[in-house]
Amino acid sequence: QVQLVESGGGLVQAGGSLRLSCAASGRTFSSYAMGWFRQAPGKEREFVAAISGSGTRTYYADSVKGRFTISRDDAKNTLYLQMNGLKPEDTAVYYCAARARPPGYGSSWYFASYEYDYWGQGTQVTVSS
Repeated sequence: QVQLVESGGGLVQAGGSLRLSCAASGRTFSSYAMGWFRQAPGKEREFVAAISGSGTRTYYADSVKGRFTISRDDAKNTLYLQMNGLKPEDTAVYYCAARARPPGYGSSWYFASYEYDYWGQGTQVTVSS
């Protein structure tokens, strides 16, 4: 069983920055592909960013590319999302997710929420204009 706990959310003005953290339990964290998703009120959960188990491959939604950076520190069992240049449309609850199963074929599976096995409770990010 893996437990994920997000932190770092809050209220920030447009153009500002936040860094989200996701602390994970479990000894095999370094083997898990990890992702960040978000859900705005009245909208479906959407992919934000993902990182491979090795940390060598990262993927981003077009809407955040160039502004957000995903990273991981396996020694600390922690996943990060550095968010710069925040926009009001980034307002959402942000969730981290872990895939305990072996990697899928290719890279498209990183973008699908159903490919992940464990989820955190979410952290609210609000960007004011």
